[in-house]
Amino acid sequence: MATGNVNAFIVHTLPDGTLNYCAGYNTELRISAWTAYKWYSNFSSNYSDRNWNRNRWQQGETFNGYGGSGDPFQPDPVLPDNIRARYSDYSIKGYQRGHLLGSADRLNSKEANGQTFYLSNIHPQMSGFNDQGIWLNLESFIRDNYDRSDFRDTLYVVKGGTISEGKYKMLGSGRQVACPDYYYMAILAYAKKHEKSNGGYFAIAFWMEHKMNSEAVSSKYAINIDELENRTGIDFFCNLPDDIEAAVESRFYKEDWRLK
Repeated sequence: MATGNVNAFIVHTLPDGTLNYCAGYNTELRISAWTAYKWYSNFSSNYSDRNWNRNRWQQGETFNGYGGSGDPFQPDPVLPDNIRARYSDYSIKGYQRGHLLGSADRLNSKEANGQTFYLSNIHPQMSGFNDQGIWLNLESFIRDNYDRSDFRDTLYVVKGGTISEGKYKMLGSGRQVACPDYYYMAILAYAKKHEKSNGGYFAIAFWMEHKMNSEAVSSKYAINIDELENRTGIDFFCNLPDDIEAAVESRFYKEDWRLK
């Protein structure tokens, strides 16, 4: 995937070597443009694979020495101190520490969940957009409708916010943090049962302004991947064969994605 406005590539794996997620990071703004991850059999956030509960952080569990009486937000340990975001950078009135890869999307183990609290996976988000708004609604919709064995064999997800010129603002005093004007999700599904059509791949994107918004998810926010690439300057899913990439990125059918 062409990275867009980033100059560092972050990879987080679990103790057994399994890839948890990766991120495209801007070292000057100290924020990621995107986080990418996937769901597949035996590594899903669905209820059958729920081996961790976020409440356990409040109950005394720690991760890398953080947590114990709250979520273990912490600087990303793979980044040098001079370019990584700090906890204090996100103490901004009216904004929350919003996940890209959601905590609820990695409940298969303590390690997988803990890594979602690295600040390279966090953006400043309005509460009426994040945990009380459309971002949460979309995360829940994707989890409930697409992270299912009857829908996909593998699901590839990229979540991010705009940090290119003119599409973000700086917040806070002292060391400021970039705050995107828009957020997006790009989704590619592979289902073996549909292999006769585009090799079994189909894709969609969601795009929304970062503002107070508690609307339900609908096709109103859906666009094709080509349009998302035009808006972000990022080349998504470029490892697909060219003919399949061209076909699945140019259109989507809302019925395929259980949208109204």
